Amino acid sequence: MHWYLIYTKPRQEFRALENLQRQAFEVYLPLHQTERLQRGKLRVLEEPLFKRYLFVRFDEHRSPWHMIRNTLGVSELVRTGGQPAIVPAALVQALQQSHTSPQVLFQRGEALRVTDGPFRDLQVIFKIQDGDNRAIVLIELLNKMQKVAISLNALSKSD
Repeated sequence: MHWYLIYTKPRQEFRALENLQRQAFEVYLPLHQTERLQRGKLRVLEEPLFKRYLFVRFDEHRSPWHMIRNTLGVSELVRTGGQPAIVPAALVQALQQSHTSPQVLFQRGEALRVTDGPFRDLQVIFKIQDGDNRAIVLIELLNKMQKVAISLNALSKSD
């Protein structure tokens, strides 16, 4: 039995994973955690590490490929030279053992730009996140750095 790479339909990695597992295939979808603003709140979400790809393990001589190709969410098996590409088991094992911490939206000390409100278009320094939708930033006012609470929605990375 070998690991193979599956190319899924757009944003259907979880659907393909679930449907292949129902068919008793060994499937692995590498995930990572990331912080995202959703409806004004900062949330930690699990997303596929490789968009539109997941790994499936099966015996190519015993498992009918058409079952995999016809699974909901699956677009096709990745091929090289007309044959399904075998993924080294060591690579899949290394991915399974690695665990990433959440990707933070902004780093402490990062220069940001205010996009909305009374401080619009000013440069600020990110200090810390304060709750789900607010951050404490340093802003220069009257030749002195001041701590100011500002909405995360009003911040963007400087260009």
